[in-house]
Amino acid sequence: MKDTGKSILPMEELEKERNKLENEKKELERKRNFFKVTRDELAKEMKVLVFFKKTIEKPINDAKGIRSTLNRCEQVEDRQVVEILHEVEENQSDLYQHGIVAEEAPKKFRERPKACQYIESKLKMEKYRRRKLTLSDVLEISPESLNNRPPQTIAHLPWCFLQKLLALNQTARSTNLKHRALDDQILSVDNEELDSQEDIILFSDTDTSDSLNPLDVLCAVLLCSDSFLQQEILSKMSMCQFALPLLLPALDTPKCTLMLWAMRDIVKKWRPHSLVESRGFREESLVLTAMPTVSFVRLGSCSFSKSQLLNELLSPSHQHHNFFIHRDMESGNVPREIADGLVEVSWYFPGGREGSDLFPEPIAVTNLHGDIESHWLQFSFLTEVSSAVFIVTESISERQYALLSSLQGSATKYYFIFNNQAEKAKETLGFLNKLVPVLKLNKSHVLQKGSTTNKATFVKYLQSAVAAMMKSSPKGMNIEAMAVSARELGIQIDEDGEECQCASKYAKEITEEIEDVAQYKSKNMRLQGEPWNKLAKVEKEICQLRRQGEILIENYKSQLKKELLELRDQQSKHDLTNGLSKFVTGIGQLSPRGKHYFLKWMKFCLDHIARENLSKLRDEYKEKCKNSKNDPKMFAEHDKQISGSSLGVEHFMRELGQFYEAEYSMAKEGKIAENKRQFIHFPDIAADLMLEGFPLELIDGDVSSIPLQWVTDVLTQLHDKLGGRSKMLVLTVLGVQSTGKSTLLNTMFGLQFAVSSGRCTRGAFMSLIKVAEKFQQELGCDFLLVIDTEGLKAPELAKLEDSYQHDNELATLVVGLSDITIVNMAMENATEMKDVLQIVSHAFLRMKEIGHKPNCQFVHQNVSDVSAHDQNMRDRKHLLEQLDEMTKAAAKMEKKCREMKFSDIMDYDLEKHNWYIPGLWHGVPPMAPVNMGYSEKVYELKKYLFEFLKGCSQRRSPKDIPQFIEWVRSLWNAVKHENFIFSFRNSLVAEAYNQLSVKYAEWEWDFRKMMHLWVSKKETFIMNQSPDKVDTNVLTKLKTEEQEKLRLEEQKILAHLKQYFESGAVNLHLIEKYKEDFRRSANGLRNELESYSFSKLQEVIKIRKSRHKTDAILSDYKRKIEEKVDRLLNHCRKSKCKLNNDEQEKEFGNMWTETLSELSLIPLPKCNIGKDMEFHLRKDLEKRGSAAWQMLESATSLPTYKTQNFKMKEEYFDLKVIRGFRISMSGMKEYFTHECWNKAEALAMALIQDCNNYTKGKVNCKADYDETYSRELLWIINEQLQQAKVEKLHTTPCFEVDLKLHILGDAARAFQKMHEDFIKEIDPLQRLEKLKPQYLSTFKAVYSEKDECQNKAWNFCDQCLRPALVDHVNKRLGTEIVDDFLMSERSIEYSSRKFFQFFVLEQLLEENDFNNYVQYTRNYVNFIKTRIQRHLLTHYRQKASLGDLEKNILSSIIKKLSKVLKESKGEKTKTVPSFLDNLCEMLQQDLVIPKDSLEVILFKNTASADQFSVFILNFIPDLEKQVLSSFEKMEIESKLSELKVKPQDEMFKRVFGCGKQCPFCKVPCEAGTSVHEQHSASVHRPKGLGTWRWIETKKLCYDICSSSVASNNTFRCQETKWEFHPYKDYRKFFPDWCIQPDDSIKASDYWKFVFKEFNEDFAKEFQALPADLPEDWHKITKEQALESLKEAFALKPQTG
Repeated sequence: MKDTGKSILPMEELEKERNKLENEKKELERKRNFFKVTRDELAKEMKVLVFFKKTIEKPINDAKGIRSTLNRCEQVEDRQVVEILHEVEENQSDLYQHGIVAEEAPKKFRERPKACQYIESKLKMEKYRRRKLTLSDVLEISPESLNNRPPQTIAHLPWCFLQKLLALNQTARSTNLKHRALDDQILSVDNEELDSQEDIILFSDTDTSDSLNPLDVLCAVLLCSDSFLQQEILSKMSMCQFALPLLLPALDTPKCTLMLWAMRDIVKKWRPHSLVESRGFREESLVLTAMPTVSFVRLGSCSFSKSQLLNELLSPSHQHHNFFIHRDMESGNVPREIADGLVEVSWYFPGGREGSDLFPEPIAVTNLHGDIESHWLQFSFLTEVSSAVFIVTESISERQYALLSSLQGSATKYYFIFNNQAEKAKETLGFLNKLVPVLKLNKSHVLQKGSTTNKATFVKYLQSAVAAMMKSSPKGMNIEAMAVSARELGIQIDEDGEECQCASKYAKEITEEIEDVAQYKSKNMRLQGEPWNKLAKVEKEICQLRRQGEILIENYKSQLKKELLELRDQQSKHDLTNGLSKFVTGIGQLSPRGKHYFLKWMKFCLDHIARENLSKLRDEYKEKCKNSKNDPKMFAEHDKQISGSSLGVEHFMRELGQFYEAEYSMAKEGKIAENKRQFIHFPDIAADLMLEGFPLELIDGDVSSIPLQWVTDVLTQLHDKLGGRSKMLVLTVLGVQSTGKSTLLNTMFGLQFAVSSGRCTRGAFMSLIKVAEKFQQELGCDFLLVIDTEGLKAPELAKLEDSYQHDNELATLVVGLSDITIVNMAMENATEMKDVLQIVSHAFLRMKEIGHKPNCQFVHQNVSDVSAHDQNMRDRKHLLEQLDEMTKAAAKMEKKCREMKFSDIMDYDLEKHNWYIPGLWHGVPPMAPVNMGYSEKVYELKKYLFEFLKGCSQRRSPKDIPQFIEWVRSLWNAVKHENFIFSFRNSLVAEAYNQLSVKYAEWEWDFRKMMHLWVSKKETFIMNQSPDKVDTNVLTKLKTEEQEKLRLEEQKILAHLKQYFESGAVNLHLIEKYKEDFRRSANGLRNELESYSFSKLQEVIKIRKSRHKTDAILSDYKRKIEEKVDRLLNHCRKSKCKLNNDEQEKEFGNMWTETLSELSLIPLPKCNIGKDMEFHLRKDLEKRGSAAWQMLESATSLPTYKTQNFKMKEEYFDLKVIRGFRISMSGMKEYFTHECWNKAEALAMALIQDCNNYTKGKVNCKADYDETYSRELLWIINEQLQQAKVEKLHTTPCFEVDLKLHILGDAARAFQKMHEDFIKEIDPLQRLEKLKPQYLSTFKAVYSEKDECQNKAWNFCDQCLRPALVDHVNKRLGTEIVDDFLMSERSIEYSSRKFFQFFVLEQLLEENDFNNYVQYTRNYVNFIKTRIQRHLLTHYRQKASLGDLEKNILSSIIKKLSKVLKESKGEKTKTVPSFLDNLCEMLQQDLVIPKDSLEVILFKNTASADQFSVFILNFIPDLEKQVLSSFEKMEIESKLSELKVKPQDEMFKRVFGCGKQCPFCKVPCEAGTSVHEQHSASVHRPKGLGTWRWIETKKLCYDICSSSVASNNTFRCQETKWEFHPYKDYRKFFPDWCIQPDDSIKASDYWKFVFKEFNEDFAKEFQALPADLPEDWHKITKEQALESLKEAFALKPQTG
């Protein structure tokens, strides 16, 4: 091989070269594939071009064929060429026109995807191309929805457009972006000085790279929106007087689209000149209104703006408005990218002002954007539907001439507007002359607009041309008719979809049956109207009892209940009519979108029918006014017809609600089985509708009532569908009718409430708006619930007697449900405004009373001055003055005793809570756009409201749906009664109050327990002191310590209370008004425990001091005994004989007897307690007169005074009083005696109970009798007997003397025994005898010389420690039992007074024992005490837990004892005496070690202290067992009787409450605190159970006071001075009692059941005749009685 001379390449370089070649090869293959694809596409396009070439070259036959073929061409995209050719073969129309460029159509196909790219790349809305944007998406509350800043980027433009449009903001179409950098740059340029001409930079708007044409944004938004959002967009655009898209370009569809559906929601009202004289008007749906259409199109280019010209055409000279977007508007000069081919339409509607109206009749004006050459299909459509077409051009070319010639034969008038270019004028004129015969032109059809033409003059000329055309009877076509032509041309119609058409079919099948609205409603909506009206009246009558007459209350209520059920029964017998069945199918079986379409179609059809009916009725009314005389009846009938001509979707939903309620009532009564119910699914359907944004009728305005069960179950279903996440804030608007309340809400939130055509909102509707997830935490809720209400002071209700009541009810309801109430006021009507303020004041006063404080915002409408807020400062102050005045009036009407101001009932800020909003329209409707100032002010209000709501949710937890339901229920039940405040009962308030009561009961017991333990320690301490050390200083120190302890414990409760109210617990704001009750109760508890603890300390000091003398005597006795023992020991030791055990005992016995005989034993004197007490009684009665003295003299001594049970006698009453009454003696005697007898007997029983408790307390102290006890007992009795209410009982001295004899007689016997027991306890001889065994033991041990250390140690354990330990356990066990019992299965029962009452009544129902009911109703205190005792005994008999408690207490003190024993070593404790002294000192606050036994232990005790201590420690386990064993052997009753703190008494204090009873039925008060302003009970009972009977018939009375207070019945008693007064005014005489009316028919079923079960028994017990109970009482079952009890106590099922 030859050498080439070149060096060989290294391997690395070869590898690189190979890789490079590989990459080049791949690139070539990629390009080849690309070219292949491109080639295929070009081939396909070539085929299309060949198709067009062949088609175009065919000769012309007719113009229609051209248009049809062009239309077909537009559909070629994405279709096979074979299919297209096949269609062309079928279409025999020829297409030929010189000058048509064949490339136009394929160019379109290539450019159409640009729309999608535009949306994806620039507007960032690609995700909404498939999943269309919905109205709920846009209405969702988010931080962005509250942001009013200009758009920062192009992607913000669609959202900004939607947000502003829904808020009716005139700047919605602006697409200008806010650039801070540009602003700063302009600012810096402004600050520079110009040095030369070169510094001047001319402004140019040619750079539009960062802007978009508003029409492009509109098209993109409509493309990405679903049909319902499109409808809302066009409705809002119409209100703003923006031109609407009539034909939407073919963006992502093969055809352009006629926006028929999108315009269906628009209704216009106008006055044509033909109705000026009659002052009539027309109101019609826009799509159904036939009118001439004038279209404006462009041919070629044009130097002036066609859109701007149209704005001039439609605007009066004094008020210009930009209907159409034009090049001189913001971003109007930006080239359109996707909006070419858009046809916009605007209208002119006359207002009946001949001098200023531009046209006498309505006219539509359309505007095609883009050249007609490129958009021939749209142009063809316009030529079909228009009366006239104005073609704007600068010239006409040959090709354009050919195009226009194809219009030959068209009935449409054609006009040309030229802006001639000089070089083309001649050519244009030539072609124009050729078109004269083709288009039937004349001179008036050609308009010239040169550069020098006056714009105003030209516009006038143009308006004249249009007016002339209108006079020539042009064809009128509505948009529905246009759709027919559109379909012929192949144009897509937006409502031609299958779902929409299917829904339309359903709706029309229903509405086609409607000819006369009133007749249709009477035949097809049979459950509402009169039946529903009757039901509502009966429901209210059950509460108000206005027409009771002479019928007994409960009989009347039973009649009403029966009537209610009969009405429901009548309703339930009806079947769904054909129309209703179809309606149910429409809303129940269609898809969600189909359902939405269906309801929209229903609304459109019903509104159209209602408008026609209303128009006809108005015309008839006018004729009658002209031709008839003043006939009030005729006009009233016609007014009724007009009112009844309204028919909307809400009427259908209302009927379904009535079907549901009727069926529910029948099922509840057992007349329909649950599995047979047909309409049980209706609430589910309605809940779905609410979720989809449809309002739910809350208050039926036609009958002023709430279908409560229907609303409850719909909202419950809604709560379930939301998965329980239904926290919501509620906003309501109130105001005079027709002041724009609904418009205000719709502007703020984009809502459309269900308002039937021809009338304002009636009743109240609620709509749900979702809060965006990212905003939920900040706002504190998941939804906003908006309530729209009917106008207050409605003219159609003004003539009704109860219109003021109706308005009050409505205002109270919605204010009660709201977190914010907007009070909407039109400034022009001051009188009505004053009335509204009074109604609002009533509502807020009522809310304040029940603890609910909604915020109030006053909106003053139609105030346009920019300085309105400052200028109206005086007006705001005047408003506050008016509010104060109205509040005073409302407080007076609500019978509030104190004067009140508006600031007392709500937090009102004069500056922040008043809003001045301009009028809605800028100009005079119907052509006036929305006022820009209105939109801006409403936005400011909205922003403030949400800032306030954020704070609101932080202060208190928003309501969820179940809580909202409860508020609806309680508010509605309250407003159905005439007196709202006293009748309000809310389970949420009750539950919140209950929870606080439970907590307070825990804090109260902690306080009591702490003081019991403290007192126990101090008692032990005092008992361990020598009597001489227990002086006043000790008591003073203890008093100081006690005060500090009480102060700390009270502060602890108050701190707990404060912390609880700051804890954020549910509904705390509702019980804010009770906070002071709990504070006062804490203070009352401190005072009670202060008195208790101090008296306890005084008692123990007294006991300790009283033993001083006897202790000294005993010490002397012991000293002598010990001397004798010493002598005996010496004597026995000296004896030669060793004494055995018996002999030792004999010697000791002889010594003991001898010594006692030597002692000067003086027995302690015994006092005659009865005599002492009798002395005090005589002294007390000495000023009571001779009668009292005679009775006292005839009575035996107190101890022998025999009174088993105190029984009332006739001589206890002064019968002379009866003679002053003007009725029969026997009748009055019966009445008077019955009333006074019961009250005097109750007084006597209460006094006896109080005095017995006092006596029992003193006896339990185990002290000696003190004469002060008699004085205190007499003081207790006298304090009660001297009260004014007792004086009115007219009792005789005999009553007082017998009562005191009875009480003091019982006390004398108890105190005598106590005294004797005390004497026995402290008697030195008795005590000495107890020590004899210990002395004997010591004697024997010393004599035998045994080591007695161990025995002495055991004796110490047995004689000293055992009683001390037992005493310690007894002191602590009571509190431990209470703690343990409150943790047991009965914990709920004893957690609060209310719970306890419920469980007692529930147990009574289970036991079904008549005697128990008698005890409960007649002797409540004893009954409760006995029941508590029984509960304790049963609980601790069944469980061994009492032994555990004893063991724990004992174990605790044993540990401390052992610890002290182990630590008691050292110099100070070397001897046993010093050791024991130290031990006693260390345990002086824990154990009372008996000193008597202790001293015996020390006698002759020579043991080592350490050894003694060790022995004690060793004995302790055995000692503990023995103590526990002794407890085990005791019966529980014995144990409880030995306890220092009686658990039954503590439990009684916990659940008994204040002890006050209802003045009518004697039911006990259940208030959660011992100190409270008002007494209340959850459920009252028939008066017959309190022994009441009718005077004439002697039959038991079965009226229930909770019914009586709502009736017109009267009562009289001693408090009324025996004069009759209405039950409704009972609070004048019993101001501290709040008796709430039954909030349901079944609230008192419990006691009704008890009465009917034991009617005969009660009659026999009370010596009366059985009551004639209403028939329905006999149908009440035990289960229903229990349910009513749960309902009355507002308890959840699981607690029962």
